[in-house]
Amino acid sequence: MSLYRSLAFAAIMLLNNAVLAQSKLLYNYQDLSHFYYQPQKDSLKKAWNCPSVYKEKDTQKKYREIWDGRTDFITDAIENDDYVYEGEIYNYLDGVISQIVKSNHSFIARKPFLMIDRSTSVNAYATGSDMIAVNIGLLAFVKTREELALVLAHELAHNIMMHPENGMKKRAEWLSSDEYKQSLNAVLDSKYERLTRLKKVFEGYSFDRSRHQRYHESDADSLALVLLRNSHIGIDPAFFLRLDSADIQYRQPLKKGLKDYFAAYHLNVEDAWMVKRTKGLSAKNYSFNTTSSGLADSLKTHPDCQERYNQTKDKQSAGNAFTPVPAALKDKSMKMMIWSIYCSGNMTACLYRILLEKDKGNTDPWYDFMFNNVMSGLYFADKKLSRFNAITVRPKEYISKNYYELETMFEQMPREKLEEFYNTLQQAAFWGNMTAPEQGFKSVMHTLLTNNEDSEKQKAAKAFTASYPSSLYCEYVTPFSKK
Repeated sequence: MSLYRSLAFAAIMLLNNAVLAQSKLLYNYQDLSHFYYQPQKDSLKKAWNCPSVYKEKDTQKKYREIWDGRTDFITDAIENDDYVYEGEIYNYLDGVISQIVKSNHSFIARKPFLMIDRSTSVNAYATGSDMIAVNIGLLAFVKTREELALVLAHELAHNIMMHPENGMKKRAEWLSSDEYKQSLNAVLDSKYERLTRLKKVFEGYSFDRSRHQRYHESDADSLALVLLRNSHIGIDPAFFLRLDSADIQYRQPLKKGLKDYFAAYHLNVEDAWMVKRTKGLSAKNYSFNTTSSGLADSLKTHPDCQERYNQTKDKQSAGNAFTPVPAALKDKSMKMMIWSIYCSGNMTACLYRILLEKDKGNTDPWYDFMFNNVMSGLYFADKKLSRFNAITVRPKEYISKNYYELETMFEQMPREKLEEFYNTLQQAAFWGNMTAPEQGFKSVMHTLLTNNEDSEKQKAAKAFTASYPSSLYCEYVTPFSKK
C-alpha cells in the first residue's frame, strides 16, 4: 500500500471513529422510559399490592388511595418519559448500589429497582417498595464516587426504615380522623374566610409532617454513614456544604459578556435588546447576588445543609482518597440534561447551560448544534405566537445578571433578527462535524419553520423517524409526525 493510500485510509478510519463516537453520545430513542420500562410499568400495579393495615374501613380506604396514587405517579412518569435508561450511567450507579447492598445484607434483603430520572434537580428519591430513582442532575453535579454513594446510601436508608410507607400511613390516618373531618365540615359550614380557615386545618398537620420528615432525614443520614462504613466506601461530609448551592446554578455569572458568545457565530446582539423597555416595579434596578446567602435550602424537607455537615463532619474518612466520577459520564449527564431542558421547551435555561459549558472550555461541536437548536426553537415558538412560553421567566433571586439579560434579549429581539440569526446559523462551520441524524434534525426544523402546510411538516417528521428510528432526536420530532 502506498504512503498516500495509507494516509488516506488512516484519515478515513479516524473520521469513521469520530462519527461513531459522536453517534453514541447519549442514548437511543427506545431507551426512553415509555419504551424501555414498559414491562416494569405493567407489572408495578400487580407488584405493589396495598397491604391491609387498618381495621377501620375509612382509614384503610384512604391508605389504599394514597398507595395507588404513588403507583400511578410512577407509572405516569414512565409513560411521560420522565425516566431514561442509559447503559453506562446505569451500570455506574448500579455498581455503587451493589457494593452497598452486598456489604449490608442485615439491612437490605434485596437490591432495589433503580431508575434514572431526567430531572435537572440535584437529588435522588426513595419511593418505598424497594425502588429508588436518581436524577441525572445529581450525576452531573457530584464530583466523586463517594459523594454519589452518600446520596444513594441516604435513599437506601429511607427504604430500610420504611419512611415512604410510614408517611403514607400517617397521611391516611390524618385524612380519615374525626378531627380532620370535623374541622373540614366547620370550614364548609362557615360563610366567611373559608380559605383562611382551611389553611388553619392543614397548618398543624403540615408542621407536624415537616418536622417528622426532618427527623427522618437525620435518621437517614445516620444510617447512611453506617451503610458506607460497612461497604468500605469513603465518607465526605463536605458534600453537604456543596449541596447548599446545588439548585442555584443559574446564578453563576458568565465569564464573558453575552454579546461575545453570539459573536463567535457571527451574530450581532444589540445592547438595547438586553435592557427592559417596560416601566414599573419589574423594570427597577435589581442587585444580582451571586452568593447563596439568604436563599432557603432547596431541599425543603431536609435539615439545613450546614447542620447536616456539622452532624457528620467527625465521620470524615482519613486520607481524603476519593474517586472522581469519570469525566465521560459527567459529560454525558450534562448533555442529557441539556437535551431534556430543550425538549421541555425552556430555551433560556437550555442556552445558559450551553454557555456555562463553553466557559469550562468545552469545544464539543454538539453544543454548537444545540446552540442552533435553541435559536431555531425560539424562532419556531415566535412563529406560533408562544415566544414567552419558550423563554420561561425565572424569579430574579435565582438567576444571575447574565441570565436576566438573556431572558430580556429573547423577549425583546425583533422577529426579523430571529430569522436572520437562524439563517446565519444554517451556514455555520460546525455543521461539517455533525452526524447524519443531526443533519436530518436540521432539515426537519427547516421544514417546520419555513412551511405552513401541516401535511408537509408531518411528511418531513415521518421521513426523519423512518430514517433514524433510534435517534434520541425522535423525541422532539415524533409528535409532528402524528399531527
